[in-house]
Amino acid sequence: MEILVFKTNIQSKEDIELIAPLLNRLAGDGLWNFDLDDCDKILRVGAPFVKQEKVIQALAASGFECQELTDEVHAAPVALFQSADKTFR
Repeated sequence: MEILVFKTNIQSKEDIELIAPLLNRLAGDGLWNFDLDDCDKILRVGAPFVKQEKVIQALAASGFECQELTDEVHAAPVALFQSADKTFR
């Protein structure tokens, strides 16, 4: 599965809860996650039909910054999303 990787300015679980409905509609429940421990507040989206522009627009519409890290796009096992902590998806 191809994974889109984004740098964001998401700072907290509350921020994630605010945009979770948007990401669920865009990519699907369980097909995205955040790494708030990373200095770039990484968002990974693993939906093969999602365009990076749509992710960027969805976050921008909610007042957040989002930039694709094109050199970070890579294949990853589906387990990456299945094992993600539910509070970060």
